[in-house]
Amino acid sequence: MVPVIAFPRNESPSDEGADLALRWSGRVSLTRRILAVNIIALLLLAGGFFYLDSYRSRIVDNRVAQASREARLIAEALAAADTGREALLLRLARDTGARIRLLGPAGVTMDSRALGQRNFVLQDPDREGLDQRIARFLDGMIDTVVAAARPPLYRDRSDPAQWPDVRAARRGIAAATVWRAPDRTPVITAAARLPDGMIALTATNARDITRTVRTERLRLSLVLLMVTIVSVLLSLFLARTIVRPLRRLARAAVRVRLGRAREVVVPRLPSRRDELGMLARALSDMSLALRARIDATEAFAADVTHEMKNPLASLRSAVDGLGRVSDPALQAQLLAIVQDDVHRLDRLITDISEASRLDAQLSRAKFEPVDIGAMVAGLLDQRAQRGIGRDVRFDFDRPADVPLVTMGEGARLERVFENLLDNAHSFSPDDGLVTITATVRNGDLVIMVEDEGPGVPEEARESIFRRFQSIRPHSEEFGRHSGLGLAIARTIVEGHGGVITAESRKDGRTGARFIVCLPAGTER
Repeated sequence: MVPVIAFPRNESPSDEGADLALRWSGRVSLTRRILAVNIIALLLLAGGFFYLDSYRSRIVDNRVAQASREARLIAEALAAADTGREALLLRLARDTGARIRLLGPAGVTMDSRALGQRNFVLQDPDREGLDQRIARFLDGMIDTVVAAARPPLYRDRSDPAQWPDVRAARRGIAAATVWRAPDRTPVITAAARLPDGMIALTATNARDITRTVRTERLRLSLVLLMVTIVSVLLSLFLARTIVRPLRRLARAAVRVRLGRAREVVVPRLPSRRDELGMLARALSDMSLALRARIDATEAFAADVTHEMKNPLASLRSAVDGLGRVSDPALQAQLLAIVQDDVHRLDRLITDISEASRLDAQLSRAKFEPVDIGAMVAGLLDQRAQRGIGRDVRFDFDRPADVPLVTMGEGARLERVFENLLDNAHSFSPDDGLVTITATVRNGDLVIMVEDEGPGVPEEARESIFRRFQSIRPHSEEFGRHSGLGLAIARTIVEGHGGVITAESRKDGRTGARFIVCLPAGTER
């Protein structure tokens, strides 16, 4: 028997629409979809590059506030120094790392650079290496993407009034401004007013901010690169474990569709316990069932052809003989043969038609409670009214207080027991006894039909349930049975969830015993 894959009962064909709602996704291969999903996650991680711009802005804001405080402190320190301002200015420039200028109404009166402290030097981008050029290009690209504010280009001004910080300081406000050096590093200027009206102006090239941001960007790039490689490899592995089995199953299904079912082995993927394994086993079971159905159809067609050839050959011989025979007695004998062959063909065609449609009819049948005890008793009463040939007796033993009910189709089940009773009568000797026993055992109805005939050989107890396979008694007239009765009985019983078997009698007497087990039901 072909194994069956069970699926949840609450699933129905209408659920397919919900599973296939994203119709657009069917246009993209699974491998690309898996890669796309993982790459989207990586793009979210790549958003860390743009977070670095916010990180840089916070650092610059802190440096601006620090530059304002330093400018006020420097102005206070210079105001407190009555003498030695040049030495103090140099020391403050060296300690703060800034260029300090003291501005009067006429211009610069004191400059740390002119005094020899060259700690404020702007880098010429044309003299930098390729790595710095690439870094500046990335800075500009990221600033463009995040729409970052672009500070004005830093240029020295000879006129103090051109410095916005100086104008604010003259109004008594300590101010600071962010500029952009030629190499894209920030320059921070700040100014504060001394009590005597002089202005202290500081300028700092905060290259360390750019280095810090670029270092973090490099680390993030390395992490992103590693994560990307791992993600792609995992995506390819995942795609391989999903797409490759699906392609194998698809190729096998195509070969089955092309009519090569017998030479195709659909992979069952026994090691997989996921949905793909379930799909593989379901397709394998389906192909086995299809192969079995094709084999059964071919065998049935061959058996039908073989079984119909005999009566047709006999009918042809009789019809040919009628044209050559003039003796009325021989003509009557030939006509009797023709009539018998026609009846035989009619019975054979009727049984073949029923056997070929039985599976489909049972799948559409509506099962209702059927009283097997009353059914068998009714069949025995009908036989008694028609008269039982050869004085064969029938004895029906059933419990009086136990209902013998099963869920099924009454007409089909009646055909089962009619066939069993016919077989028992055919094989029973004259004045023989056929015993029918019905009982309930372990939740099943068990009906046994025993005769006193020769019994069924052990090697034939399975083959007698095949189509056109029968062992008839020698005394029976040839052609009275089609050989489909027990095959039809088994199909009906199995369609009702039951089992029918044949065995020898257990009481030591000769004869056959047929056992029918059906699921017990309840009366309405």
